[in-house]
Amino acid sequence: MDITKKYTNGEVTIVWKPSMCIHSTVCWKSATGLPDVFNPREKPWIKPEGATTSKIVEQVNKCPSGALSYFFNEANDEQKIIGNDTRIEVAPNGPLLVYGNIVLKDKDGNESKRSKVTAFCRCGQSQNKPFCDGSHIPAAFEG
Repeated sequence: MDITKKYTNGEVTIVWKPSMCIHSTVCWKSATGLPDVFNPREKPWIKPEGATTSKIVEQVNKCPSGALSYFFNEANDEQKIIGNDTRIEVAPNGPLLVYGNIVLKDKDGNESKRSKVTAFCRCGQSQNKPFCDGSHIPAAFEG
């Protein structure tokens, strides 16, 4: 069962899908992170009142896995689709990142649409295959 959590400041809603998270820490730990909004040591860990809407949107757009997304409440554009060409990037010692709109067919033939970024496991350790779950970090995957 996929869990989806939503947090809003009234203007923008942050959508978090934990099953897609690769625990990159970009949202809160990097030099450009937003620890006043994203703090995994607190509950709830996302507090949209901690920054302006524009800062939140800018930070969410940096999420490498697509686990974080957003929509503007007034526009209700939750199903936002990227119009760019699909791009594939190999993250050093991490997942295969696919940027853009894709249709994924699972082993049972079920199809699902994905947009923004999809992180696929390269280390073989993920408990959520074919998606990356961050297992490459404790496994010290190199590649």
